[in-house]
Amino acid sequence: MAKRRTEIGDDLYHYMIEFGTRESDAARGLRAATAPLAEARMQISPLQGAFLSMIAASIGAKRCIEVGVFTGYSALAVARVLPEDGLLVACDISDEWTSVGVPYWDQAGVAERIDLRLAPATETLRALLDDGQAGTFDFAFIDADKENYEAYYELCLQLIRVGGLIAVDNVLWGGDVLDPTDTSQSTVSIVAFNEARRDDQRIDLSIVPIGDGVSLLRKR
Repeated sequence: MAKRRTEIGDDLYHYMIEFGTRESDAARGLRAATAPLAEARMQISPLQGAFLSMIAASIGAKRCIEVGVFTGYSALAVARVLPEDGLLVACDISDEWTSVGVPYWDQAGVAERIDLRLAPATETLRALLDDGQAGTFDFAFIDADKENYEAYYELCLQLIRVGGLIAVDNVLWGGDVLDPTDTSQSTVSIVAFNEARRDDQRIDLSIVPIGDGVSLLRKR
């Protein structure tokens, strides 16, 4: 029994969304608004959104970081479970993409909790550290350019409190992490990131096979 795995086809996937999520009208609207974009595949799934919400809520998160906003679905998922005075520092460089999500943040009543900062994320994260905010955040979600995953992680690790969590998306990369002939920069970066986390004694870790694979890292 321990070796049994459930293969998830389209029908089972939609079953999981129907019975495993409580997607709000604002979240459904944001998904619909994102769907026509050529880059729509970059948006996390409702299952991942529910997972992020559960993680943030379960640790009583009040101060969070997001690296890579895209159209704002994951920001909405996290912000909705924060207290009224909670804060999500959302890092992205695209006004075009993030502007898609802003009306839905307003619809959900969470816009005041989201501090959207349009600048390279490393600059934003270093500015938070320079401002004396090391160890003051509870949760971070990293889902941006893979080449900078290591840099984002190291900065977030400084900003997260002991016992706080970092979730990192796309760590299975469609299975390409197993392909030694794939020498693309994104694949090489993800493989290196995964290998480094395996031996990183500053954290506890688990790879969750949801979406394209999410590493859940707890700061010791």
